[in-house]
Amino acid sequence: MLRKVETPEKSERPIEAAEAEALFDAAFGGVSHVVLAVSGGADSIALLRLAAEWAQARSAPRLSVATVHHGLRPEADQEVALVAAHAAALGLAHARLDAPLAPGATRIEETARDLRYAALKAHARALGADAIATAHTLDDQAETVLLRLAAGSGPRGLAGMRATTEREGLRHLRPLLGTPKSRLVASLRSRGLAWAEDAMNADPRFARARLRASRAALEREGLTPERLGTLAARLARCEAALESAVDAAQSACLAQDGAAWRIDPAAAALPAEIRLRLLERALAAGEGGRLRLDRVERLASRIAAEPAGVATLAGWRVAWTAEKEIRGAPAPARRWRGAPSGRKEPE
Repeated sequence: MLRKVETPEKSERPIEAAEAEALFDAAFGGVSHVVLAVSGGADSIALLRLAAEWAQARSAPRLSVATVHHGLRPEADQEVALVAAHAAALGLAHARLDAPLAPGATRIEETARDLRYAALKAHARALGADAIATAHTLDDQAETVLLRLAAGSGPRGLAGMRATTEREGLRHLRPLLGTPKSRLVASLRSRGLAWAEDAMNADPRFARARLRASRAALEREGLTPERLGTLAARLARCEAALESAVDAAQSACLAQDGAAWRIDPAAAALPAEIRLRLLERALAAGEGGRLRLDRVERLASRIAAEPAGVATLAGWRVAWTAEKEIRGAPAPARRWRGAPSGRKEPE
């Protein structure tokens, strides 16, 4: 469904040219070609319009536009056409990227997100672009913090999304991460521009939609997007300090020995959080860099409580001694034996 509102609300201010200049100068500095991920919603249409206006006034990175189509809703074709029209009006190339979900797919939000980023990254590489930009806002950041809090995340998760991340040589930029969505909507209204409303954003089957429905109650208790965004920023600052300390600990105490690794006994004198993160780094290679924090915490607690022992985690056999040395080696493959029922069970 397309929505167009002609009259701006007095309570909301559009993004001014000087603000947009500061946002995009900071976000797009040092890149040569940015793929703007534009779905057709108000946030991403505002990203497209503001970035294009910013680029027209200066020597700026090349901008391209892409819309990922998951095939979930019949109106998605109309939304792709809307984005294509906006891009054409601004003189920017637009591409439709088909990334359909498999029949019977579960965890639709997460699956669609993974497919979306895979499609965007592949497209960026095909174009020779060195960055993608998404229209995540302060409201999205607040929802992310609340969702991660509900999931039991630690400081790293509660730091929320970062304005810039880099994976496999490609930057992911979020220039509007500190901007309330209401100001982006106001920016579109002030220009008389159309955008699309995705009914899935209000579908109570999805966690983010349920949080949006609870927004008024959360804000009455002080959990405003601004305060949650401030919390994320403060924790991101703490994260940077912690990771710097872990870098130093890794250089001093973590050694690789072929396929194995060793944590020096000197690490036992480090603060508990640094020891935990050092162990996590040692283990991360066995899980492709992704580990559940609670599993690492349980192992760290065992190592602290038991003078010596052995455990397996993330594909590693981890052994520790009374002298506080910790060693990890690839865990041996499991052997299987026949069970009376005819099924196989591990020994």
